[in-house]
Amino acid sequence: MLAEDIRNSGIDVADLNQLKCDLNRLQPVDVGDYITQLPTQQRAIAFRLLNKNQATDVFEYLPPEVQEELINSLHDLQVVQIVETMSPDDRAELFDELPAKVVKRLLQELSPEQRQATATILGYPEGTAGRVMTTEYVRLRQGLTVGAALSKMRLQDRDKESIYYAYVTDDNRKLVSVVSLRQLLFTFPDVLIGDIASDRVVKVRTETPQEEVAHLMQRYDLIALPVVDREERLVGIITIDDVVDILQEEATEDIQKLAGVGDGDEAALSPPLVTIKKRLPWLLGIMFLYIGASSAIAPFQSTIAMVPVLAVIMPLFSNTGGTVGIQALTVTIRGLGVGEVTPKDTLKILRKELMAGMGTALTLGLTMICLSLIWAPPQERWVSLVAGCVMATNTLVAVTLGTLLPMGLKRLKLDPALMSGPLVTTMLDAIGFMIFLTLISTALHIFQLKS
Repeated sequence: MLAEDIRNSGIDVADLNQLKCDLNRLQPVDVGDYITQLPTQQRAIAFRLLNKNQATDVFEYLPPEVQEELINSLHDLQVVQIVETMSPDDRAELFDELPAKVVKRLLQELSPEQRQATATILGYPEGTAGRVMTTEYVRLRQGLTVGAALSKMRLQDRDKESIYYAYVTDDNRKLVSVVSLRQLLFTFPDVLIGDIASDRVVKVRTETPQEEVAHLMQRYDLIALPVVDREERLVGIITIDDVVDILQEEATEDIQKLAGVGDGDEAALSPPLVTIKKRLPWLLGIMFLYIGASSAIAPFQSTIAMVPVLAVIMPLFSNTGGTVGIQALTVTIRGLGVGEVTPKDTLKILRKELMAGMGTALTLGLTMICLSLIWAPPQERWVSLVAGCVMATNTLVAVTLGTLLPMGLKRLKLDPALMSGPLVTTMLDAIGFMIFLTLISTALHIFQLKS
C-alpha cells in the first residue's frame, strides 16, 4: 500500500513538495490513516497540503477526535468549506461527536440548504433510519419521459451521493415507484417513466431501527433504500456504505456487550482512563453478581474439607458449564441480531440445542468421570459418578439457559447481549455447585462417611 510506503520511506513533513505530491495521489482512506498516525502537531500541516476535493474526502475518513483537532487548528473558512461539501449524513455524524458550541458555530456558517439538511437528520433519534440517511438522492416527477429524466439527472443530480436508483414521487413528494439507472439507460427516450418504474418499492420509515434497515438491504440485495416519513413522503435514502458501517457497529457492540465492555463502543486504542471507565463498572457489577455463586458454596465448606478432591473438580463445572452456555448464547444472539430467528422460534432452537446437548452432555459427563477417577484417592472415587452425572445435567441446563435467556430479554425489548453472558455463567455456577455439593453431602450422610 502506498501509504505504508510513505511512512517507511521516512519522508519528513518538512519536505512539503514531495509530501503534497504523495498525499494527493493516494486514496482518501489511505491519507486518512497516514494523517491519523502522524504526531499531533504535524497533522494540520499535512492536511493543509491536500487539494480541496481530496481534503473533503479525507476528512470523512478521519477519526472523530482527529476531526475535532483539525477543526480547532484550521482557519474557519477552510473548515466551513470542508463541512459544506460533506454529504449530509457524514456531516451529521461529525456533529454528533463535536462539542455543542462548535456545532452551533459551524451550522451558522453553512448555506441554508445544507443547514436544513443537517438539522433534519440530527432531528431524528440515534440508531434510526432517519439519523443515518442522506438527503441527497435523485427524485423524478410522475409523467416524465425517460429522455427528460436523464436530462434532469445530468443537469441537477451530478453531485448526488447515489444515482443508481431514481425515486418517482407525486406532487406531494409521496413515494410512488422506483426506477434503476440501468432501466433508464437502456430504454428509448420517449417512453414514460411510469411504464418502466416498479411500484413494488422496499422502503423504511424514519423511525425504523438501523439494524432492521441493514437486514432489509441484505435480504433484497439493495445498494440504496428509500426512507419515508409517516405521511409516506420521501425524505432521504440509505446507501450501502452506511449499511456496512451499521453492521460493523452493531457486531462490535454485541461482541463487547457480551463480554461486559461498557456500552459496546470501546476502541482498541482508547486511552487507559476511558478503558477503566468502560470496564470497571461492569466488573464490579459482575463481582456482586457472582456473590450468588459463592453463596451456593459457603454452606458446604465442611463437606469440601472432608472431601478435598472437590476443590479440584469444582472449577471444571464452572469453566465447562459456562463455556457451553456461552456457545448456545452466542449462536442465539447472533441469530437474533441478523434477523435469522425471532422469539417465535424459541421452541425450535431449544429443541435443536437439547438434541445436540445430549450428545455433548454424555461426552462431558464421561470425561468428568475419568478425570475424577484420576484425581481422587481410592476412598473417594465414588465422587466421580456424582461428578459425571452433575456435569451432564449442568450441560443440558447450560444450553437451555443459553437459548431461553436471550429470547426472554428480546421479548422484554431489552438488548440480549447486555447481561446474558454474566447471567448465564452465574446461574450455571450456582446451579452446578448447589446440585453437586448437595448430592455429595447427602451421600456422606447416607453412607455415614463423616468422620
